[in-house]
Amino acid sequence: MKIKLISDSTCDLSQEILDKYNICIAPLVINIEGREYMDRIDISNDDFYKNLMNYTSHPTTSMPSPKSYIACIDKAIEQGYDEVLCICMSSGTSGSYQGALLAKELYYEQNPGSKIRFEIIDSVSMSHGSGWLVMKCAMLMEQGYNLNMLIEYCESIKYKIKHLLSVDDLDNLIRSGRLSNTSGIIGKLLNVHPIMSMKNTKGAVVAKKRGLKHVYNYYIQEFVKHADLEQTNFVIIGYTSDINKAENLKSMLINIASYHGEIYIMQMGVAVGTHVGLGGLSMFFVEKPHEDFIHHFIKISR
Repeated sequence: MKIKLISDSTCDLSQEILDKYNICIAPLVINIEGREYMDRIDISNDDFYKNLMNYTSHPTTSMPSPKSYIACIDKAIEQGYDEVLCICMSSGTSGSYQGALLAKELYYEQNPGSKIRFEIIDSVSMSHGSGWLVMKCAMLMEQGYNLNMLIEYCESIKYKIKHLLSVDDLDNLIRSGRLSNTSGIIGKLLNVHPIMSMKNTKGAVVAKKRGLKHVYNYYIQEFVKHADLEQTNFVIIGYTSDINKAENLKSMLINIASYHGEIYIMQMGVAVGTHVGLGGLSMFFVEKPHEDFIHHFIKISR
């Protein structure tokens, strides 16, 4: 059976990776000053970050339409695929997963005789976190994994994908309610960089570091302390507008953390960048079992 991978555009995988593994993307919709853009189609990352500070109102995002997912299913059928695996951004932070579920229902209503199998995974991840899961599944397919094996793998590891995301623009976190106005003002004065991770399927501030040097050090310390090196055969480092930050972090992973696996540097796309802002820096790897992971398996075993 041939398996087609689908994701929404917040997976932020590079075009090179999407092309290599023939991954179909359902784009989020970006609203900029009253005009709608399809992520990765109607607007480029570079144009967005170049003009972000000049927009008179802050851009907003909305989930992919069911039609976008159905278009990926139709494309899979045209290409001769028998099965489709869709991996979506965390249902705790976006409607992308619900949109995919709706698309599945609509597709089978419109095509009652279709024999294609369409399965959907809630990645409980954001940005390159879900991208890491999509990319890993593509690699496992090359090793002969079937659809059931991929689903089992995703469910067994998705709570262990570690997210680290720091931002320069505190206004985005204030606007989203992640920081109070008072904390944001103090943070700006002290050059504080909030660092976010995932907790219970949602983004949460887990640390605040003064100055970029301390951000780098925190990332490296977290990797050395928590990385499951048997599972982390590659790391993804993400950035919004400053690739030099990503390159510096990569060098530190190699030279200080002595990591010898593959390290991919990929830019965060427009949908994610709308909420992260300029200067964002992220890192994704598989960590050892932790509270969220253990809580999840206690819950499903009852």
